[in-house]
Amino acid sequence: MYLVQKATQVTVDDAELRRLYAYPDPEHPDPRCHVRVNMVSSLDGAANRDGASAGLGGDGDKRIFGVLRDLADVVLVGSGTVTGEGYGPIDADPSDPTLPTLAIVSGSLSLDPDSEAVRAPQTTVLTCSSAPEDRRRRLVDAGATLVDCGGDNVELPRALAHLASRGRWRVLSEGGPGLLGRLAAADLVDELCLTIGPTMLAGSAGRIAHGDDEIDPRTMTRDHVLADDEGFLFTRWSRATDDR
Repeated sequence: MYLVQKATQVTVDDAELRRLYAYPDPEHPDPRCHVRVNMVSSLDGAANRDGASAGLGGDGDKRIFGVLRDLADVVLVGSGTVTGEGYGPIDADPSDPTLPTLAIVSGSLSLDPDSEAVRAPQTTVLTCSSAPEDRRRRLVDAGATLVDCGGDNVELPRALAHLASRGRWRVLSEGGPGLLGRLAAADLVDELCLTIGPTMLAGSAGRIAHGDDEIDPRTMTRDHVLADDEGFLFTRWSRATDDR
């Protein structure tokens, strides 16, 4: 155990942030997806405030959020997060493969066909063949791109394999808690970037991950902890290198 003194503080610029959060080199010749999850919580573990995670962050969190998106090939989110957080489209140029695209996981296809995020040309909706046909038709008619990744539900390994096949192996999952719970249950989380805010909320807000069943404990390795003058902590955790 050791104490980190204030005297050890070092200012971190954007170039250093990109180095600290750089993805590992891809596996060749056919890289699998590297799944990084970015979440925020209060000091007492609440994953949202007034129904949205945006109320928990600060300027430093927004800065890291931007860097993580810049480094990713694809932003992976659940349909509830798209709706609840008011997601817009990610502006991606199809001629520039270095810009991230948006991938939405939705087995029920309970998405608004008028949502610009859903029908943007570079957005992919990862769904399953049992999704309601009427919802499928409405989304397709609105211009959405749907890809079936399973029969009765969205099989996340198949969804990630599809993204990898399109060269989108640097995955940034922004939640929500249900999707993170499923990724963790399937042992697909390679990194967790967790911002911890300096507030206590109590109440009934859920955790950053939830699911129907508990899973075997998965120990992560601490890569780094950053802090700002507003009291936020920005942590990065990775699975052990021999844990695949």
